[in-house]
Amino acid sequence: MKKILLALLVSGSFAASAQLRLPQPSSAASVSQTVGTTDIAIKYSRPNVRGREIFGALVPYDKVWRTGANAATQITLSNDVTINGQKLAAGTYSIFSIPSQSEWTLIFNKDITASEQSYSQEKDALRVKASASGNAKVESFSFDLSDITDSTANLNFSWADKKVSAKIGVETTKMIEAAIAKAATDNANTMNNAAGFLLGKGKLEQALKLANSSVGAVETFRNVWTKAQILAKMNNFVEAVPLAQKALELGKSDANFGFFKDAIEKGVAEWTAKLPVMNPIKKKK
Repeated sequence: MKKILLALLVSGSFAASAQLRLPQPSSAASVSQTVGTTDIAIKYSRPNVRGREIFGALVPYDKVWRTGANAATQITLSNDVTINGQKLAAGTYSIFSIPSQSEWTLIFNKDITASEQSYSQEKDALRVKASASGNAKVESFSFDLSDITDSTANLNFSWADKKVSAKIGVETTKMIEAAIAKAATDNANTMNNAAGFLLGKGKLEQALKLANSSVGAVETFRNVWTKAQILAKMNNFVEAVPLAQKALELGKSDANFGFFKDAIEKGVAEWTAKLPVMNPIKKKK
């Protein structure tokens, strides 16, 4: 058996048929956290102290550090956030830092494979100041996310006798409000399309119910115009005309309005002509 194994190693057949996985000096790690509706994930490697002097020695002060070991540390954000009050767009970034005795510089760089040698400040997406504090000895370099609320979290990394922290902010309420508004608009568009279909089939009562629901969710020139057309088909020009005029006003802010403008103006003119003539009230002498 030994002779066969030796022959395989010499011939290279063993290397071609199998890969030998060996442990890295700094083990791979990851941490993830959802803040409100925003997912945050960090992939990094964990060097150990191993009795060495770290900050100011192995990791020099006032020089760019890759903030980890092996490959670049990466952070992925599913939504836009703020870091210590400064905006950082959704995406994946490498994390670098510049250590100092007290206040550090935390760097989010667009080159996710950058090393200390290939790092370019021109590719920085954001630089912020981060607080550093003394810490009980941490043997293995560690990232964590702490003090979680639905819109904030602390981004921390610790090693040796230092802990560095920055505040992550997420506009959760604003994003949820926008999602609700979009859902209402999507629902309104669906109901409006259904109302338009029923209008074309002459099912006016059903069409009007759907149009009312659509307009009740959110008013657009499209659903207001659909409702006006339904009412006009029902010979209710008294309500149809002001609705069509309202559709004209709403359409002014919509880039797709041009395709509908002539038809709505034509409807206003035709239906206005069909309005009942109001007899003037004679004044008493």
